[in-house]
Amino acid sequence: MASRMLVLFALCVFPALISASRPVQNDQDSLLVRGKVYCDTCQAGFETTACNFVAGAKVKLECKDRKTLKLLHRVDAVTDKTGSYEIKVAADHGDQLCETALVSSPDRYCAKFAPGRERARVILTSNNGIVSNVRYANNMGFMADQPMAGCAQVLKQYQEDEDDV
Repeated sequence: MASRMLVLFALCVFPALISASRPVQNDQDSLLVRGKVYCDTCQAGFETTACNFVAGAKVKLECKDRKTLKLLHRVDAVTDKTGSYEIKVAADHGDQLCETALVSSPDRYCAKFAPGRERARVILTSNNGIVSNVRYANNMGFMADQPMAGCAQVLKQYQEDEDDV
């Protein structure tokens, strides 16, 4: 009987102790979304060694209701000289669909959205086991109007066989 009571006690108390040891999220706590924006100078459709990062690109973070897709939250940002952006998010958006997306490029020769690289999904909740408050969005890209000189050589690096040339 005593062993059953001990097991029952352990099943009731240990989960409470574990929950109590987890830091409580204050309203002052926030999440930070980080990402980068690049220019696909070879029109490869993915990042290559020839890509460069775009300073001054405008990006947005949007969170929508999962069922109605109604826009609930939007924040705009601009990339710095390294093509990086940071967006501070004050609230938890765990039940929403959140994405960063390209808005515009300051480079008129690299202003088209790269298909499939114009947005990145981010999970904005502290209730998912991630200890850090930083969330990394996949890099997003614009595509150059014309491939730069030397792209054939760059793209050759990414081929598996020489027969694929």
